[in-house]
Amino acid sequence: MKIAVASGKGGTGKTTIAVSLALAASTAKVQLLDCDVEAPNCHIFLKPVVDEEEVVSLDVPAVIEQKCTYCKKCKELCQFNAIAVFGKTIMVFKEMCHSCGGCFLVCPEEAFSRDSREIGTVVTGKGKGSIKFVQGRLRVGEALATPLIKAVRSRALEDGLVILDAPPGTSCPVINTVRGADYTLLVTEPTPFGLHDLKLAAGVLWKLEQPFGVILNRSDLGYGEVEKWCNKNNVPVHLKIPFDRKVAEGYAKGQPLVEIVPNYRDRFAFLLKELSK
Repeated sequence: MKIAVASGKGGTGKTTIAVSLALAASTAKVQLLDCDVEAPNCHIFLKPVVDEEEVVSLDVPAVIEQKCTYCKKCKELCQFNAIAVFGKTIMVFKEMCHSCGGCFLVCPEEAFSRDSREIGTVVTGKGKGSIKFVQGRLRVGEALATPLIKAVRSRALEDGLVILDAPPGTSCPVINTVRGADYTLLVTEPTPFGLHDLKLAAGVLWKLEQPFGVILNRSDLGYGEVEKWCNKNNVPVHLKIPFDRKVAEGYAKGQPLVEIVPNYRDRFAFLLKELSK
């Protein structure tokens, strides 16, 4: 079973929930995929022993000047302005290339060779409780997260429990993380901002026609509109986690929720059992 943990905004507690689910699982085969490649932090709590670190690169074009006739077909095709042609000068901006391969196909003179651009690394290892761990780390300054997320997801187990910790927001990186998951848990907080972004995230999952439910973090803050909206739209609220200073202090030290407050382990185990039905 694949369970994605997402939210419409950052700071709601996605990593707390993802790590707690992995640690509370009773099955022998558990894997956590940290798909928040721009700011991965599951390793802080699982403290994995790294087995392998693999560089992920994209194919990008390099110009063969002797063959180029400056016909501009490649420039006209590229929707990301990664190729510029000025008179008898052609330039490729590798950082803007999305590696679609269209320039190779459209060039009548075959004036491109294949080069590569490093976008990040995929780290694999084993964390607490023998949890299999995969993490993507986007290269500093790189803007293209989706190919790296796909590289992380390609290492998902075929059987067993797979937890996917998604990046915040509702854009392409999130969609590529949650698409195909058996269930998605949207983590939110009872604030106007939390409700606004929950609606956006729910809209994405309705569009994808994928089942999802809500976990309400810091549930005792006093803004009841989130639960009202969930009830009105038949969105199940699976778990409510009240604010606890002890939890916040432990989190700052890299301690998982289920270790700070042990009875949460049973609550997350029950949630997993409920979702697997």
